[in-house]
Amino acid sequence: MAVRHKRKRLMSDINVVPYIDVMLVLLIIFMITAPLITQGVKVDLPQVASEPVPPSDTEPLIITVDRKGNYYIDFGDDRHDPVSKETLLNRVQAVLRYKPNVPVLVNGDQAVAYARVVELMAALQGAGVQGVGLMTKPPER
Repeated sequence: MAVRHKRKRLMSDINVVPYIDVMLVLLIIFMITAPLITQGVKVDLPQVASEPVPPSDTEPLIITVDRKGNYYIDFGDDRHDPVSKETLLNRVQAVLRYKPNVPVLVNGDQAVAYARVVELMAALQGAGVQGVGLMTKPPER
């Protein structure tokens, strides 16, 4: 009788070693693929010496103008898709309604026409943005 009871007890134990092995393999796969799925808009920033923007409690709203003059906004589901100027301004106004003091930064490619960046800054001012910062890259030594 005791032997039968001992046999049932052994049968009810679950072997978790295969589950741990699978978990470790999945962890390695995610660690390798996570850096590969990072997406962004390719922008070559102008290299100039400038002072860093003072830190703020709120995350800045970044608007990008790529080499072709397309606009991107770091807000919403389609962050990596170009948007029209009207869509851009509507989204900026929506953000400003909820976060009136959010810093706005323009990330303009160095090859884009200066007039395109100035048009964007004027449109942002018309949308209610109080001040716009321009992003740069420190010069290489």
